Amino acid sequence: MITIVSDLFLTDSFLIKGEVERKYARLSTLLDEHRRYFIKIRNATLVDLNTCDRIQTPLLHVNMDEILLAHEFLDQASDLQQQQLFKDQKTVKVRVFFTGHLNVEVGGECRPGAYEVDDRMTRRFFVLKNPTLRGFNAKEDSDLKLLTKMPYVIVNKTRLSYIYDFNEG
Repeated sequence: MITIVSDLFLTDSFLIKGEVERKYARLSTLLDEHRRYFIKIRNATLVDLNTCDRIQTPLLHVNMDEILLAHEFLDQASDLQQQQLFKDQKTVKVRVFFTGHLNVEVGGECRPGAYEVDDRMTRRFFVLKNPTLRGFNAKEDSDLKLLTKMPYVIVNKTRLSYIYDFNEG
């Protein structure tokens, strides 16, 4: 049986692949507007970050506070709305570091101040373009290697412990 995966999540312990239940908008918007403690993932595959063991389940509830990064697999070239949003948008280079057991840092580009609580375009999550992950071992696992090949990631700003903004100071 072939399972189509449209969404990917990284937590301290697992890489989670599956489909967000009742997705009504782009994943970045859905995560930012989600007001429940848990998000439901259908046809989920969990990949243990330490052992690469896999767990498959038809339905998984993921605590929103556990999500470090997310990504939505889709054809970005055909997404005219997204192209217009990022067409002439100014970006700054940042490197972000997460709290928790997984010692990961991600460098990339985002809107100035997108990581701040007073950012008016986002609440809890923001998009980081052209991400580069450090401190993460993909262990020759094809699923874990997906994390190193994404054109953008959706970052949970409540899980960040340090931010280095290359354009300040």
